[in-house]
Amino acid sequence: MSLRGVKVVELAGLAPGPFCGKILADHGASVTRLDKLPAPNFGVDVLADNKKSVSVNLKSKNGMKIAKELIEKSDVLIEPFRSGTMERMGLGPDIAMECNPALIYARLSGYGQKGNWSSMAGHDINFLSLSGVLSRLGRAGSKPTPPQNLLADFAGGGLMCAFSIVMALLERTKSGKGQIVDCSMTAGAAYIASFLFHSKHLLPFITQDSRGQNVLDGGCPFYDTYKTSDGRFMAVGSLEPHFFIKLVQKLDLDNNYSTEDQMDRNKWPEMRSDFEAKFAAKSMKDWVEIFADVDACVTPVLELSEAYELKHNQENESFVHTKSGVNVPNVAPKLGRTPGALNKDESARVLPIGFNTSEVLTELDYTEEEIRYFKENGDIFCHSTGSKL
Repeated sequence: MSLRGVKVVELAGLAPGPFCGKILADHGASVTRLDKLPAPNFGVDVLADNKKSVSVNLKSKNGMKIAKELIEKSDVLIEPFRSGTMERMGLGPDIAMECNPALIYARLSGYGQKGNWSSMAGHDINFLSLSGVLSRLGRAGSKPTPPQNLLADFAGGGLMCAFSIVMALLERTKSGKGQIVDCSMTAGAAYIASFLFHSKHLLPFITQDSRGQNVLDGGCPFYDTYKTSDGRFMAVGSLEPHFFIKLVQKLDLDNNYSTEDQMDRNKWPEMRSDFEAKFAAKSMKDWVEIFADVDACVTPVLELSEAYELKHNQENESFVHTKSGVNVPNVAPKLGRTPGALNKDESARVLPIGFNTSEVLTELDYTEEEIRYFKENGDIFCHSTGSKL
């Protein structure tokens, strides 16, 4: 795999940090999650595929020594805290990179390392709100609606951070030097939405100031979802004129609408009403059959559990059936020569805190006697190897 041999320390945190580590681990990096003692109440980490966990008391002299040694022998450190937190812990970039100048020190935070918001708490919805993106999400006349926590946490946060780390690793092959990566989820969400910002000025017919009244936000009838007779939904994305014509033909509305009518906003309300009535007359299964061999950009809205069963997704191996009986997305994108891979035995499992503490300390050349002493002294926590969580 492409990142085989790269060693990563991921400080335990919420969703974006674990997702960043998962991306690196899925492509071959050796990722060790560093859990602090006492363990913070972060909930269950469901993105721990292919990782190890070492639990260390960073408030003890020995615990801090172990953490520094682990970082010193690693290529990447992922820290998911507010600005200043790592410095207060005694593991800021100055200290970490002094002992390891080649370290990629990735700072994944909500608001970045500067500014009056940098030390404030927040979640995906807050980062989206300050990025300007949340104002554009939702139906016309309704309040802004967050798309769960996908845009800021995972796209602008975890994914962008992993991409930045790979770029920094590539640059290190030329300079031999590490560097600090400042990955703000607020800035990342805005960057993900670059098209919105640019099209507002360059493509005003696609994006205007009003929420839910534009071509790509559900404002137009030929780019929206429609309820079927069985309570399911069809997704319609018939943007181009030749797709639009095929859409109205299959809806038996080609005598009502032509390509000249498509971008006439005055006709959109009536067009939407006609589309709603047509789709509501048949089941989702019926519409899937009707549009099966038609290039009109019309597809069924599948549930998460149904996406795995779709023949197309199975042919592309887009999902993996894990040993624990859960269907999860496969590694993406696919590299032809050095592809990433999920571990079907480990994917979708819970990685207990401190599950690999003894193993990791052994790799750091600590003896069994020293490890036993650290455990008894409260410097580390070793999860019982008898547990099969």
